[in-house]
Amino acid sequence: MARRLSPGLIRAALYVAGLMPASVAFAMGATGRLGADPVNAFLRMLGLWALRFLILSLCVTPLREIAGINLLRYRRALGLLAFWYALFHLTAYVGLDQGFDFPVLLADVEKRPFVILGMVAFLVLAGLAATSNRWSIRRLGPRWRALHRWVYPAACCAAIHFILSFKVLRPETLAYALAVALLLAWRVLPAGMRRRAALSR
Repeated sequence: MARRLSPGLIRAALYVAGLMPASVAFAMGATGRLGADPVNAFLRMLGLWALRFLILSLCVTPLREIAGINLLRYRRALGLLAFWYALFHLTAYVGLDQGFDFPVLLADVEKRPFVILGMVAFLVLAGLAATSNRWSIRRLGPRWRALHRWVYPAACCAAIHFILSFKVLRPETLAYALAVALLLAWRVLPAGMRRRAALSR
């Protein structure tokens, strides 16, 4: 059945399904179902989904090389979903948490430097989202691939930002950090070693 569906239709369904968690978060916030600290809960939900979609986009190449599952045509959609959730997360932080009060925001950044890591990750994702189109691929040529390798430093910054956003280490945060570390390790392996590792599985 999946083979009968056009890639465009699958991508559209992916966007709809991918934005459902944001819709749920907005609905829960609007109806007062986010607990005693709704702004913080809202921020965490959006940020976590940004990290999840970022990790999913990074899984595309290993899945193809290890399991032969080719999802390359959907990697852009996963990356864009990661960007949109990062944008929602940042907007909620600046607007709801800091009230668009930039002196207060700067004071918060000085008090919690891990916020800078989140902003660095967002800026990288914004640049990648802006160049995730055929015109940019043609215009940048070989530089396009080099630019989009910055997704790995962005994922590292996002994972560290997620860990440090909690006052204590938690199994959940360490699990996401481990996933990013494994994906980064797979990426830096030489191509020959990746092929041998994939064949040995």
